[in-house]
Amino acid sequence: MSDLIVVHPDFDGVWPFAADHFRTLWPEADFVRLAHGDERPLDEVVEDPSRVTRLATLGVPVSLTCLQRFSALQEATFQGSYGRRLGEGCSEYLAEAGVAVYDHPSEGFWSQTVAEFGLALTLCGLRRIPQLHREIIQSQAPWDYEPPEGQGRPGGRGHQFGDDPAFASGTLCGKRVRIVGAGNIASRYASFASMLGAEVAAWDPFATEPCFHRAGSRREYHLEQLVVDAEVFAPMVPLTESTRGLVEAGHIDALPKGCLVVLVTRARICDTDAIRRRVMADELSLAADVWDQEPLPLDDPLLGRHNVVHTPHNAGRTIDANKAWAEKLAVQFKPR
Repeated sequence: MSDLIVVHPDFDGVWPFAADHFRTLWPEADFVRLAHGDERPLDEVVEDPSRVTRLATLGVPVSLTCLQRFSALQEATFQGSYGRRLGEGCSEYLAEAGVAVYDHPSEGFWSQTVAEFGLALTLCGLRRIPQLHREIIQSQAPWDYEPPEGQGRPGGRGHQFGDDPAFASGTLCGKRVRIVGAGNIASRYASFASMLGAEVAAWDPFATEPCFHRAGSRREYHLEQLVVDAEVFAPMVPLTESTRGLVEAGHIDALPKGCLVVLVTRARICDTDAIRRRVMADELSLAADVWDQEPLPLDDPLLGRHNVVHTPHNAGRTIDANKAWAEKLAVQFKPR
């Protein structure tokens, strides 16, 4: 009886901390990390495949011929960088052999990481933190809180006030936060916003009622109604064929002037042309980690705008997410 973990370097290039954490969860396992260029078949990596009862392959190609030599195999996971990686006929063979095969039940491994990043983008968008950071490197003007001509005016410049009153600004507490989705990421983000005192509503026709209750959000049954009073609008569903373009131009155009749009899952769930048009017209502000074109060209007009916070699609990849990736697989195996 033995456990085996085999890692391909291509996997490390996508999940650089996951394999080593998996190793800590299986401390008695044989651990093999292939060198770059090592394309040996799985059955040649281990000296005696017939002794392996638990197997985790991470990024390693697996063929039917390889599997047939693992005659004592009882439980396994066969993961590529994204989802299961098995050759033709392997799934059927494993089922007939009675081998329990485990996959991620969802993409919950990065949901906390993405939701926290979404919260951070929201706060940065409301308070203009990245813009002020950049400005004080270049000029001392942001330190000058005196009103124009030294005369205070209602709604004008004041001491220690760095927000832009043309857009949603200040505290998240009291804001009308409107979320598309109630899944792993969206429900966490909703709970964070609710905890901070926001008035949260969410639309998700596939979610069950407890998803909304646990997140502290009011359920909205119509997407058209969700957008009409949003001060913060956060579409947070994965990109699939059914969600591509889900938030249409009409929904974007219905957002109140000054609304902050937060994008952290995929940009193409929205009509990005409509978002660009309204952001460039100073009708909306934007805090985004995902884009309609990646990487953004350096001459993209959204870059560096006063009403845009931008990051390069890295919300989901932390050491914590890597560890959760491994844990959500390892926990499915029978306890030793």
